[in-house]
Amino acid sequence: MAQKEASVAELTKHFEDSTAVLLTEYRGLTVAQLKELRNSIRQDAEYAVVKNTLTKIAANNAGITSLDDDLKGPSAIAFVHGDPVSVAKGLRAFAKAHPLLVIKGGFFDGAPLSAEEVSKLADLESREVLLAKLAGAMKASMTKAAYVFNALPSKAVRTVDALREKQESAA
Repeated sequence: MAQKEASVAELTKHFEDSTAVLLTEYRGLTVAQLKELRNSIRQDAEYAVVKNTLTKIAANNAGITSLDDDLKGPSAIAFVHGDPVSVAKGLRAFAKAHPLLVIKGGFFDGAPLSAEEVSKLADLESREVLLAKLAGAMKASMTKAAYVFNALPSKAVRTVDALREKQESAA
């Protein structure tokens, strides 16, 4: 009993500390294939085979009830601590190569995810790519702003020169 309580406490902590949680069914995969999957997403997530009843309790303790119906059969969860997009991409790529891996759904940003929504998450560009695009857009708008700010004084100088020349010629 104490061991189950410790497992529930540990799982609850994983749920609370994760930026996203992606639920899979691994029925039919070998230990070597599971190890390959773990290694492929290790940078951004911890992939753990879980007991459904204990996981249900832990998820509920963390305020997540949307996974209850999907916790059937041999379940494993990717507890994401890094970029959820790259983990979703990794799971989808692995599932394409190993059709026995089934992505059942997940939980991200306070909302439940269906399997289709996890697939849509995998379609997004990674955080690094999005940040690079944002930086490029900011740099471009900063360049435009600098041009405008530099143009204003020079235009003012030309206007003052023209007024001065006009005044001198009138005098």
